[in-house]
Amino acid sequence: MPHDAPSPSERAGVRLVILGAGESGVGAAILAKQQGFDVFVSDFGAIKEKYQQELKSFNIAFEEKQHSEDLILNASEVIKSPGIADKVSIVKKIKEKGISVISEIEFAGRYTQAKLICITGSNGKSTTTMLTYHILKQAGFNVGLAGNIGNSFARQVAQENFDHYVIELSSFMLDDMYRFKADVAVLLNITPDHLDRYGYEMSNYVKSKFRVVQNQTAADHFIYCDDDPEIKAFMATADIKSQKHPFSIEHEVENGAFLKSDKIMINLSNSDQFDMTINDLALQGKHNVYNSMASGIVSKMLEIRNESVRESMGNYKNIAHRLEFVANISGITFINDSKATNVNSVWYALESINTDVVLIMGGVDKGNDYSMLLDLVKQKVKAIICLGKDNKAIHDAFEDHVEVMVNTFSAREAVEIAYHLAKKGSTVLLSPACASFDLFSSYEDRGNQFKAAVKEL
Repeated sequence: MPHDAPSPSERAGVRLVILGAGESGVGAAILAKQQGFDVFVSDFGAIKEKYQQELKSFNIAFEEKQHSEDLILNASEVIKSPGIADKVSIVKKIKEKGISVISEIEFAGRYTQAKLICITGSNGKSTTTMLTYHILKQAGFNVGLAGNIGNSFARQVAQENFDHYVIELSSFMLDDMYRFKADVAVLLNITPDHLDRYGYEMSNYVKSKFRVVQNQTAADHFIYCDDDPEIKAFMATADIKSQKHPFSIEHEVENGAFLKSDKIMINLSNSDQFDMTINDLALQGKHNVYNSMASGIVSKMLEIRNESVRESMGNYKNIAHRLEFVANISGITFINDSKATNVNSVWYALESINTDVVLIMGGVDKGNDYSMLLDLVKQKVKAIICLGKDNKAIHDAFEDHVEVMVNTFSAREAVEIAYHLAKKGSTVLLSPACASFDLFSSYEDRGNQFKAAVKEL
């Protein structure tokens, strides 16, 4: 039986409570029901109609807009949505009772024998996960895509039969994972993000990210950025048992990937040498060289042919809302980077653009420190258009460094003003650095409204 799963007789009548009825929670409920548990789903908010219908079709009990303690605190184990913080009252009560709280990924990992490729990092993890999945799929692998993207891991374990999974893991998911083991762990970078969930201690956040290698043995693999100061500092004292595969654009490395004369070089002990000119990559910009190196190491570890890896890295299309090309109108390029909800993501976006920029940013500020953007803003940004209800922090950070700053309160207004401010050959970039919930229902909604407004020009 894989990954410490209880036997069928042990599962019968055991009560599993699932907090949160989004894709992750409903997927976990379907797998739990399939495995013979007594399942109950509780969501403090409203449950989407499609998920209610699904729960009913599987005969799974649920409640919405409340957490009934008498129905929750009798659980043997609780599967918690990654979006629910530990400081929430019901979670505190569950833990006070000594009830185990785990993530959907931890739960699903018990019921699959597939090889698990797990990717985390403060930035680039969605792109790297999608690129890795694309390379494996193109090479003919029977592979699933899970985690923060698409159908939940648990749902796929219940309903599919993949040999490999490429899984994007956030720090919130990792926090509730204990016995789960990645066969291949990838750590792209660590920069300040979500520090409100980590007691505003960077060291807590770093430890959370490094949970991606917990339980790994000498038979497993750890792929990491050798240029990242937080990763290097932690590794200097950590006891990591897996085989290490560094990647760097600053120096040559062994058993990993590095940059040499504008070529990515991958040298692994188990495969032939791989090289590819960075100009041939579908994903441009320094950060995407790192992402491509990480995906390339995974590919060569799995002994995918060089021609296949090169072809996939050259024809990949980026995910929606992440440096997504929208249109070129009157010589002005419009880019939707609505998924950039932290400052570091905006840094990556600006770094990858080689023209003058009209930058649209703003929203719900998570206590952002904008100082890291100053040099790039001074070099490239001609105007900043604030899209949000409270733009004081952005004004304080940048009004002395750009020629024009404008406040707007809708995507259409922001796009129309940007179009008039931009010159031929420049780029209008939506890269907010903030959450979307002041004016939009989600970063996807913000990105879609931006795209619709561009198409109306």
